Amino acid sequence: MPEKPWYHEAVFFQLNVRAYVDSDGDGNGDFRGAITKLDYIRSLGVDCIWIQPMYMSPWRDGGYDIADYTDIHPDFGTIDDFHDFLDAAHERGLRVVIDLVMNHCSDQHPWFQAARALPNSLYRDYFVWSDTPHKYEGARIIFLDVESSNWTYDEIAGQYFWHRFYSHQPDLNYDNPDVHEEMFRIVRFWLNMGIDGFRADAVPYLYEREGTNCENLPETHAFLKKLRAMMDREYPGRVLIAEANQWPHDLLPYFGDGDEFQVCFHFPIMPRLYMALKAADKTPIVNILADTPPIPAGTQWMTFLRNHDELTLEMVTPEERQWMWANYAAEPRARLNLGIRRRLLPLLEGDKRRWLALNALFLSLLGTPIVYYGDEIGMGDNIWLDDRDGVRTPMQWAAAPHAGFTTGDKTYLPVIEQAPYDYRQVNVAAQENDPDSYLAWMRFLVAARQSQPSLRSGAREWVETGDVAVLASWRRGAGEPVLGIFNLSDSVRPAGIAPEQDMRDLLSREGRVYPAGQAIALAPYAALWLVGAGA
Repeated sequence: MPEKPWYHEAVFFQLNVRAYVDSDGDGNGDFRGAITKLDYIRSLGVDCIWIQPMYMSPWRDGGYDIADYTDIHPDFGTIDDFHDFLDAAHERGLRVVIDLVMNHCSDQHPWFQAARALPNSLYRDYFVWSDTPHKYEGARIIFLDVESSNWTYDEIAGQYFWHRFYSHQPDLNYDNPDVHEEMFRIVRFWLNMGIDGFRADAVPYLYEREGTNCENLPETHAFLKKLRAMMDREYPGRVLIAEANQWPHDLLPYFGDGDEFQVCFHFPIMPRLYMALKAADKTPIVNILADTPPIPAGTQWMTFLRNHDELTLEMVTPEERQWMWANYAAEPRARLNLGIRRRLLPLLEGDKRRWLALNALFLSLLGTPIVYYGDEIGMGDNIWLDDRDGVRTPMQWAAAPHAGFTTGDKTYLPVIEQAPYDYRQVNVAAQENDPDSYLAWMRFLVAARQSQPSLRSGAREWVETGDVAVLASWRRGAGEPVLGIFNLSDSVRPAGIAPEQDMRDLLSREGRVYPAGQAIALAPYAALWLVGAGA
């Protein structure tokens, strides 16, 4: 059998450079600081770092509003600093992928400034203009909390420009072949530097066509295939990851025939993990995975519990959305757009049992998992900060001033000081030598997953338990089969399973063995990964 691509069995770590370590005391994390923590990242057992935008930007949308695609924001250092970071990561066996924001740029980008000022400019056609705001009315407004239209009138240009996100982020015009060439130039710039691939942001929206919802259009796929072909031809072994918040069947075309994206985010599974845990009912998980189609050989799903955005509720019914808000965001301030602006542990009300169960379930799913910075130590959030900033606060390294993030007298966002997530209690230093800490358990979980080929890439086979609160499945692959059993409730439950042989629990540090023929009872929120006792 051919060797699986590296990204197929990897665990990713999502790094917000601004939030990680400040090396020069200006209150912003930077690449020099991040270099000093690469050994820590490696200690988590991960294989690849995904870096959020680090480009020149006015920083009105966390860097996703790009003003220069081939330069580093000065708060983060220089191109040379990034190159040193990349080399240091590679020396430690860590791959690096970066964000590629193709759909839009900042209104401060020189392209847009030239386009709005000069109607006959070469750059006018880099964007989508109209004399009326009534074109493409079938396209939904994504940021409902802040935008009332996908069109914004520009006084200087004397026309409306198109944007699917914030009004300061004009969409690029992919009907213009010059835009294609610009994107290819940008992609080559970073690949030539040695990065291992891209996480491509907001890919469903590249084209607009009247009479459609302006998502997932054939023209979009044609361009993405062209991009992938160039990367395969000139940079073999690099990965292209799609961020497309769509239903699984709508995502299938983004894999193409194995000639578009190698990896696609599986957004709909995320809210259903929380639904299942709160309701003590596995049905949402089972149903969405049943509705997930097979994908081409060599491709992969990517999964996550949380990330830098809100916990999106776009891919649920209106009734399910209201239920999620009522159960996970009773404070209206915790709600944003069609989602929830909370980190992982606050969503779970600080319950370590649920944190362990959910992470164990998540790490046993089909797909490549992502761990969001700070979730490995149970960091909290601040819903009173603007937009999504509440889940993008400084990493908590120690009980020192400013959580050990900086030696300066300020931070780009305030550190978390509210109990129970106060940085003086929740930090890396406090957990580093505690065998029962969140950090120790995250390392243990990732190591256990990495030790089992079946968990990394094996096929899934559901096991009937007779209880909606108990989820069980086999993962069978190249190595020893693994039986995962998860109690989604807060009460003791019979697993409905009596193993045919002695089974050892990989998640038990004591190496607990469940004897053959003996029915398994599950503690509240228990998670088991069972292998043959002789394995």
